[in-house]
Amino acid sequence: MKEVVELERRGWEALSTDGDAARAFYAVVLREDAVMVFPGGMRIEGRDRILQSIGAQPWQTFQIEEPRTLSLSADAVALVYRARAQRAASDPYAALITSTYVRDGDWKLAVHQHTPF
Repeated sequence: MKEVVELERRGWEALSTDGDAARAFYAVVLREDAVMVFPGGMRIEGRDRILQSIGAQPWQTFQIEEPRTLSLSADAVALVYRARAQRAASDPYAALITSTYVRDGDWKLAVHQHTPF
């Protein structure tokens, strides 16, 4: 499942650049019905709404630690890992992250959730 780990890394890289690059990456990777769940009770549903939400300050650094994949079927996989990241003039961010990908031709991101630690 190295392919899914690589997609996740590329997503972090895209979010470490400008909003246009991140939106371009996620426009291809997100399923139409994707859901993202973030700390503080924020839930964003649907590719279009997720793409509209992208544009916050980019990450300056990030690390994906201890990535593990769980095969849910031949065409679905959950990726679980620790992330550490930081934006300019912000406190460090640390979270357990789960991303569920479904193969629809290519791997598509269906669900993405952050749990701070």
